[in-house]
Amino acid sequence: MHSDDEREPIVPWKGIIMQHHFQLNLHDLMTVSPVSVSDYLRHPPRLETARLILRQIRMRDAEDIYQWSSDERVARYVLWEPHQSIYDTRDYIRYIRSAYRHRLPSSWAIELKETGRVIGTIGFMWISNENRSAEVGYSMSASYWGQGLMPEALHRLLDFSFESLKLNRIEAQYDTRNPASGRVLEKCGMRTEGILRQRIFNKGEYIDVCICSILSSDKQQ
Repeated sequence: MHSDDEREPIVPWKGIIMQHHFQLNLHDLMTVSPVSVSDYLRHPPRLETARLILRQIRMRDAEDIYQWSSDERVARYVLWEPHQSIYDTRDYIRYIRSAYRHRLPSSWAIELKETGRVIGTIGFMWISNENRSAEVGYSMSASYWGQGLMPEALHRLLDFSFESLKLNRIEAQYDTRNPASGRVLEKCGMRTEGILRQRIFNKGEYIDVCICSILSSDKQQ
């Protein structure tokens, strides 16, 4: 689920991160051009925008990531709990680095060019080769909400997904109590498809989620 400008899309470890759904036939993906999904999963490429760099997460990013992943505001609407210590953050980074090695869908660090600090993450929750589709998720430090940075990062990821990975459909979902996340998706051209009632049990309660999507043909219009 998304927090006010964001959402964290990673697999569970120590109960901190949500369950991960993964559908991918690596053998069938080896010929995708110009960037194969298989190559992306192992070596997520560096992507840039006017203000941001999207790059692989590194262990030296732990302090930056801990600063916002320990914030209850960031964790309020997502499916992971605030990090209790830097050790939780380091475990998270170890998982991400392992996902790179094992070619699992994972996340980029969102680095602010102005400071060189990692202010969030963005990436895929799952990728389906058969359907040429994926789900995106993201998280961002509350200190940077409301500055248009998450839509900027998401726009870049969508362009990469359609132009380089040749995907056809990208979807995302967010807690209906968090309309700010819906506005991020709307700014990137994603359309609301409906509300799934009590779809997820999170933090002791069932929650409704709104699902949105964008197609490659939408981006071409």
